[in-house]
Amino acid sequence: MSGFARDLPFGATLIAPNLTRFRLWAPSQQHVAVEIEGQAAVAMMRSPEGWFEAEAPCGAGARYRYRLADGLAVPDPTSRAQADDVHGPSMVVDPRAYRWKHPAWRGRPWHETVLYELHAGTLGGFAGVQAALPGLAALGVTAVELMPINDFPGRRNWGYDGVLPFAPDRSYGTPEELKALVDGAHGLGLMIFLDVVYNHFGPDGNYLAAYAPGFFRDDITTPWGGAIDFRRPEIRRFFAENALYWLMEYRFDGLRFDAVHAISEADWLDEMAAEVRATVEPGRHVHLVLEHDGNVSAHLRGDFDAQWNDDAHHVLHVLLSGQRDGYYSDYAVAPADMLARCLAQGFAYQGERSAYRQGKPRGSPSDDLAPTAFVLFLQNHDQIGNRPFGDRLVEHADPEALEAAITLQLLCPQIPLIFMGEEAASRTPFLYFTDHHGELAKAVREGRRREFAGFEGFQPDETADAIPDPNAPQTFECCRPEADGEQGVRRRVLYAKLLALRAVVLMPQLEGAQAMAAHAAGVAGALARWRLADASVLTIACNLGPEPCPIEPPDGRLLFESRAGAGEQALHGQLEGRATVAFLEPPG
Repeated sequence: MSGFARDLPFGATLIAPNLTRFRLWAPSQQHVAVEIEGQAAVAMMRSPEGWFEAEAPCGAGARYRYRLADGLAVPDPTSRAQADDVHGPSMVVDPRAYRWKHPAWRGRPWHETVLYELHAGTLGGFAGVQAALPGLAALGVTAVELMPINDFPGRRNWGYDGVLPFAPDRSYGTPEELKALVDGAHGLGLMIFLDVVYNHFGPDGNYLAAYAPGFFRDDITTPWGGAIDFRRPEIRRFFAENALYWLMEYRFDGLRFDAVHAISEADWLDEMAAEVRATVEPGRHVHLVLEHDGNVSAHLRGDFDAQWNDDAHHVLHVLLSGQRDGYYSDYAVAPADMLARCLAQGFAYQGERSAYRQGKPRGSPSDDLAPTAFVLFLQNHDQIGNRPFGDRLVEHADPEALEAAITLQLLCPQIPLIFMGEEAASRTPFLYFTDHHGELAKAVREGRRREFAGFEGFQPDETADAIPDPNAPQTFECCRPEADGEQGVRRRVLYAKLLALRAVVLMPQLEGAQAMAAHAAGVAGALARWRLADASVLTIACNLGPEPCPIEPPDGRLLFESRAGAGEQALHGQLEGRATVAFLEPPG
């Protein structure tokens, strides 16, 4: 087989080269017609449950909309592609038209994952990302993670304002170009993941409320808009099919599920994940990763592979930058102890009360989970893009301390995630950017400025106008990552060395690895040990503070030292400031 398709129960489905079936759930409507450009409108038959269906003589490339009883013409909410933008006509797509070069690809096991998160738009669309793949593979990356690509209004968006979950955004490329990107990654031995957003729709271009108002709840909201009603079987099916669509039709190797704590029906997550496992072909590796602010570890004992470890990021950020605003305040007391807990047990908060959350308990026990159940990062799109000026960690951390943290991240048995540009010490910001117009543009611009008005460190003499306008083209353009000269060259060499070491020494032994113990090292670091699959013991000691600290002398051979001489000093019971050392003790 060289073509793949997911037989969706809705939308436009080719049933012959010149015959398409259209199906729409519009329970608030009594009459709906499908209008195909160049043809007369075709009335759709309504079922008692509010499903409308019709067949029409058209094939791939046909442009169509649904006409509601009040005259409003709307795009297909399950459109596989848009002719132009979210308000325009949808297009009939032949999903089997692309001829795959690597149809037998079966992925890679989870423990081999080294993630590289990127924004397709800032790299020049799907073709630009594909051009960057050989360099990422050479660096030691094994999996590329695309920030959301589904259709959004305008030509630029940071990804989380999408409104048509099945349609790749036209500004990035066509469905065939996206498949070529996935195919090209597989040809290089790279997995490719997609970030999907099932907790809200963007503010412009979502017409669902016009014909399916029950799609949204009227009793709860999310920080980003109306809450989706996952109590309804039609909505559960809509999003389960979306996950399967990307995995089966586009052959993505994994999905990252954005902010699932905002999905009120948590059982749907496990139901969906179980269906994915039952549907994916035997022998094929597909990976499911959560972002969940609530640290609900139960999901990680089922069909999900891992969760982003926000706790570890937050405590590392506090130690590297000294910043204690907002949620970072929860990690400012005894951060070394918190870092040790993250390395040994995954979550720092496992039911303890969070002062930032008004004393409410957060999290659940995670000490029984494997280290690979956690994705460890020093930066990601949120932790940069949600800052007023999109500034990166390189602007706030001592370079040697940052290299010590990178060493910890890439040699730790947790799964590492690198945000685009980190490997080259990029100083270009990653800002929140959109392409809204009119009153919505004004509301987004002013809302962004109000959001940061009370932030500590936002100087009184800085006017609100200093915060970049999300809708200005330059706000997007300045986010393209660029290497930082000599520092960028040095940083890339460091990443390459560490990832090569991880691939040869650690990856083969990560499946079945377990944490042994961890404790604070001084006031700004930790020492942790893990027993690997072959019974060897990995010891990493990290000190992010400027002063040396005493440590228990490690056993085994020195794998790596982020500062010359730090390994020798560690054998004498002292770890230099701003240094990380790793030792490996053989089995037995």
